[in-house]
Amino acid sequence: MRWSFHPGPSRTVALAATLTLAFAGATTAVAPPALATTTVSVSVDAAQQVAVLPTTGVGTNVAVFDATMNASDTSGLVSTAGIGALRYPGGSHSDVYHWQTGTASGGAYVAPNTGFDAFMGTARAAGAQPIITVNYGSGTAQEAAAWVQYANVTKGYGIKYWEVGNEVYGNGEYSNGSGWEYDTHSSHSATTYADNLVQYVSAMKAVDPSIKVGAVLTTPGGWPDGITGPGDSMDWNHTVLSIAGTKIDFVVVHTYPGSTSEADLLTKPQALIPNIAGTVRSLINQYAGSNAANVGLAVTEANATSYRDTAPNGLFAPDTYLTWMENGAFTVDWWALRNGTDCSGNSTVDGATDYADYGLVASSPCEGSLDRPFPAYYGTQMISRLGAPGDTLVKAAASTSLLSAHAVRRADGDVDVMLINKDPHNAATVSLSYAGFTPSSATPTVYSYLENATSIGSTTTGSATAQTVPAYGITVVQVHPTNAPCRVVYNKNEWPGGMVATVTVTNNSLGQVNGWDLGFNFAGDNKVTNAWGTTISQSGPGVNAVNLPSNAALPQGGSVTFVFQTTWSSSDADPPTFWFNGATCATG
Repeated sequence: MRWSFHPGPSRTVALAATLTLAFAGATTAVAPPALATTTVSVSVDAAQQVAVLPTTGVGTNVAVFDATMNASDTSGLVSTAGIGALRYPGGSHSDVYHWQTGTASGGAYVAPNTGFDAFMGTARAAGAQPIITVNYGSGTAQEAAAWVQYANVTKGYGIKYWEVGNEVYGNGEYSNGSGWEYDTHSSHSATTYADNLVQYVSAMKAVDPSIKVGAVLTTPGGWPDGITGPGDSMDWNHTVLSIAGTKIDFVVVHTYPGSTSEADLLTKPQALIPNIAGTVRSLINQYAGSNAANVGLAVTEANATSYRDTAPNGLFAPDTYLTWMENGAFTVDWWALRNGTDCSGNSTVDGATDYADYGLVASSPCEGSLDRPFPAYYGTQMISRLGAPGDTLVKAAASTSLLSAHAVRRADGDVDVMLINKDPHNAATVSLSYAGFTPSSATPTVYSYLENATSIGSTTTGSATAQTVPAYGITVVQVHPTNAPCRVVYNKNEWPGGMVATVTVTNNSLGQVNGWDLGFNFAGDNKVTNAWGTTISQSGPGVNAVNLPSNAALPQGGSVTFVFQTTWSSSDADPPTFWFNGATCATG
């Protein structure tokens, strides 16, 4: 998708895209006050690891058409939101921008003070990792390699992620020559892109072999996925990966789901993302050979196409980020930090003005205060209340589609749960249950972002097992584990018929231990087949793990870790209770 600023005080936005946009602007939708509550059950399995929160997981785009890209407050806006990745030079401008001269082909506007080194100053001040899109549309492999040379060899910036081109499939190949992506190559086919991509990868990695280079794919299920272009024998994705799949380090997709209503938009993360991610992973497995497991997934543009500056997008943003990360994305980069608008498409949504601006913050005078955060900014910021890079996303599920649940097990043993209430009229009374974790009875810290609010609130309220989430609200509940003489963290990686469990036992208050055993009962039909770091015996569901001579000594405050493998047929549910040298342990 391409969004471009034009010079001048209004910084009018020009849109060139092939998606059908469904705007709320035709009607006024003001939600009545919450009059009732609904009851929802949420289950959290703290032992079921889904993903690790990546350092680059929460990202956004900055663009060289934004004159305030490197303003003094930009780094603060980025870091306060918990954004850890910045994509540059921004959307379709990537395929016209020449980094050495700071100019753009085709007469595209480039704002002053948006050059590469100025951008790097902002990224470093914000503590964010850059993701660079090199110029495919009007550039060369040599120009891209020179950029890697300057960035990582001359300047020592250590930039890891580089993608080749923006939405290259939008170059007119699939629309009779009419497209939004600038491409000066004589052929616009997928084969041509793939052949050139291989040259880019070779030239760039000759300069710095440690970098990761990504390929542009069409989004499965979206245009022009599945269409075979002139001169190709397969569609874009199959063609590109069949030629370049063994050469690349990650693939790139963009997501801008259309919607028919607020309620429809809020179904999209769960309805679309797992299927898209699964299809992409299947393509990688098909074409990337022995390196398939190491090929990553980057979502370098994402946003809604409606309700962009109002409450629905505040709910949609964190749900989208987290669902993508749960499905394997190492970065999700919102479009954009600042985008701009001429305010000609203003509408009222749930009592607030929607300016049809794709930015996280206001950047046009007609929007009032510049850099004023929109709801999607606060929704994104709530992710930093849920967890930090390196923490573990674990399995969470809600009993209704009107509430999304995401959970993180922090490195310190806490389990935090995000609850997103997608009901515009009713509060949700939520009953939470936990497996693999024993919550403390202390009142938890709760962070909340409410409909049309201009900040995130915090308090201590409710309990680890009962919370109320206001209509169209987001709540993060930070839960501490119970105090106990020992604590067990039980992590498992499972597949049909088998699993590997990693068990860490911490001696909280048992004094010096010289020789230990850990007992538990499988809740499913697991059969232990192998073990490392322990000797395991099993009788029916009962299991006893004892120390090896090398790890028998465990001081108070110390931890020991062992691993075992099992088969199972009907269930591998977590053991409900663990006993360490006879003492009942907390879990999580």
